[in-house]
Amino acid sequence: MEGTDRTAITVTWLKKHRLLYVGATRHPFILGIRDGSVDISSFKRWLGQDYIFVRAFVPFVASVLLKAWKESDDKADVDVILGGISALNDEVSWFKNEASKWAVALDSVVPQQANLNYCRFLERLMSPEVDYTQAITAFWAIETVYRESFAHCLEEGSRTPQELKETCQRWGNDGFGQYCSSLQSIANRRLEKASDEVVAKAEVNLLEILEHEVEFWNMSRGAAV
Repeated sequence: MEGTDRTAITVTWLKKHRLLYVGATRHPFILGIRDGSVDISSFKRWLGQDYIFVRAFVPFVASVLLKAWKESDDKADVDVILGGISALNDEVSWFKNEASKWAVALDSVVPQQANLNYCRFLERLMSPEVDYTQAITAFWAIETVYRESFAHCLEEGSRTPQELKETCQRWGNDGFGQYCSSLQSIANRRLEKASDEVVAKAEVNLLEILEHEVEFWNMSRGAAV
């Protein structure tokens, strides 16, 4: 129903799908970092696999930017998304430096199935058939899972190993949290004006993102996914 008040629809979704959201943001891999019990080999596996994912994430975000330029009703959206692309450039450099520190040979990392599945999902979101509302909502969801996951490892009472705090700070910091809030505001604005069909598709994408995130964390712990 177009015109229905949907300003807080993303909040409604996170409440509605709370079990899956908690599964993605409080996964045993994240909890292991938070309490200091994480196996460093798992962290190294995550590092290599996430580097591959981020390189696939860059063209996805670029496609969101293009859709914003073509479809957005607010020119400021382009500036917000452009800021994300700039940050991703720094992120790729960070992964390379971190891999060197942990002796992870990025050129030798073979993408595992869970990673391939997630990257294929990103490719589907880049399709012209996926409109800007769906794309920006997916962008918000992916970034928010990382923000909420790693911020949990920085909270009071956490026992995150010192050598992993920089990683947690990269996504768990307040600045990134504010960026995720900006993306959420855009998504809510677009969803409020969208048709029921587009809103339904965006919600299905959210659920698939949460499932992919859980599988990605599972893979990092060595699960055969």
